[in-house]
Amino acid sequence: MVTVRQAALDDTQAISHLFRSQITAWQRLDARGDVQDVPYDALTIYERWLHGGAWMSLETAALQLSHLLRGAGFAAVAEADGQVCGYSEVYQGLEPAPFGSHLHLAHLAVQDDRAGVQGALIAYWLEQAAALKCAQVTVSCVASDDQSRSVYQQHGFQRLARVRRFSLPAKTGQVFYRATEHLNDSPEQIREWYMPVGRLGSARQQWETLWPRTWFAIPELRNQRTHRLHFSVAGQEAFVYCQQQLYLPRCADVFVWSPRPLTPQILAAVRDWAHREGYRTLTMVVTDEAAALLGAEAEPDGYAQDVYAAAV
Repeated sequence: MVTVRQAALDDTQAISHLFRSQITAWQRLDARGDVQDVPYDALTIYERWLHGGAWMSLETAALQLSHLLRGAGFAAVAEADGQVCGYSEVYQGLEPAPFGSHLHLAHLAVQDDRAGVQGALIAYWLEQAAALKCAQVTVSCVASDDQSRSVYQQHGFQRLARVRRFSLPAKTGQVFYRATEHLNDSPEQIREWYMPVGRLGSARQQWETLWPRTWFAIPELRNQRTHRLHFSVAGQEAFVYCQQQLYLPRCADVFVWSPRPLTPQILAAVRDWAHREGYRTLTMVVTDEAAALLGAEAEPDGYAQDVYAAAV
């Protein structure tokens, strides 16, 4: 029998093991740039991180789970025969339509040989959403992931939205704006705001993942150029997170939160600021409606993500 309960810090090792068990090979680049297969214990914390983020090491997994338990989100484990066999986390958000008041389900991991674990975790969060008076539970998956789509549809989820990834050049423009560093990481600042750019998952999930400086203890992550900014342009404000890409230093990933949908003025300001900072290409994930504002210079790279929702 599978049971689900709130995760505790003592579960860190078991949760990390669930995620690490999905990695088929542990690798690193040698001095010549060639890929080498190496034992897990031979990798640094950063090298493990590159295989899948915070859950790849016990040290960073403990930081991530602690962040959730202190209010960034909610975490749950599934157990069978006294052993942890599944994990998931959710982020509570309030955004304009079509997302509204919701719990966003993220990082669902289960043992391959355990039946019914995914369903038990999904059912648990639907119950929790009702208790929290959320209107729906949402979840995201790659548009081409037929297996995940089938699982979610079996539990009553229907497609709500799609976002696609584009690249476009940074360039100077005739726009007046102010961009200042903004380190306040309170999620209350984005309550009821849109996330018109970079909404992979949910606005709250991305905020809690990107804005707090949780990973500054890892030198390689601290040294990667990262900008947390408040923009003011044409009577509109926005929070903009911009991060240099790992292997393309003149390219950056962009994320935007704003009380209004994406406007040409905000887009022009971000492109102008990025060009002045030395970036030449920006990567943005947007809806098809917002993509129309990117113009003919924007190029899709083929990646798309769907958001599914189940009413509570």
